[in-house]
Amino acid sequence: MKHPKSILFILSLILLGLGSPLQSVGAAPKRDFYQLKIYHLQNKEQEQRLDNYLQQAYVPALHRAGIGKVGVFKQMASADANAPALTEQLVFVFIPCTSAEQYLKLDTDLEKDKQYQTAAQDYVNTAFDKPVYSRVEGISMLAFTSMPGFHLPALKSGPTERVYELRSYESASEKIHANKVAQFNNGEIGIFKRLNFNTVFCGQVVSGSKMPNLMYLSAFENKAEQEAHWKTFGADPEWAKMKAMPEYANNMQHMDVYLLHPTTYSDI
Repeated sequence: MKHPKSILFILSLILLGLGSPLQSVGAAPKRDFYQLKIYHLQNKEQEQRLDNYLQQAYVPALHRAGIGKVGVFKQMASADANAPALTEQLVFVFIPCTSAEQYLKLDTDLEKDKQYQTAAQDYVNTAFDKPVYSRVEGISMLAFTSMPGFHLPALKSGPTERVYELRSYESASEKIHANKVAQFNNGEIGIFKRLNFNTVFCGQVVSGSKMPNLMYLSAFENKAEQEAHWKTFGADPEWAKMKAMPEYANNMQHMDVYLLHPTTYSDI
């Protein structure tokens, strides 16, 4: 389906308006536009079919459409024996676009891609009573001004050892949410960088089910390193100072944390 130019224009105005209120539009850096797809799966058969689709059809088609790196991650089961078992498997697909225009034309690119249409037959033509997933979520994000593009971490461990931590921070209002984004832009991202959190992206959600919220993804060699990094962060003097600033008080109301590992065919 083609997107009218008016939609592109309106979306561009919305995206420009999401910058810092202290920053003029003319001074705003070029920021990536992200899509995060979350597939909810009920069984191993769905997981295998989705893996086949993503690996053989979707990710290669995104590459042909100009998306250089695509991240595909699966939720990790808890190491705590007393923790409740996962009732469904979640698969996260991270698609970093260089612009809203590139993001909006992806569906059209797939429709025109004959290789994709052939390789995606099982997914595209699945029967109503044998779906590939129970549902799929779509989240759209604009990169932060202080981190306008995504970062490819240089990890040495294998995919099964790596831990990617996805966090979502919800706020009580749009104004308070903007304050939390400002906290990231004014120093929190810098602390993550100094402490080698391998932050992959920081995104302000412009369309999703838990707004107003922001999301960010960090990468670690393994679970022990992930835990050690957060212990260091909690004791960091700069973070302690920032956390105590009254202007940033109560700017996060709810947090969701997902521990993920990359698939063998993930680019990130």
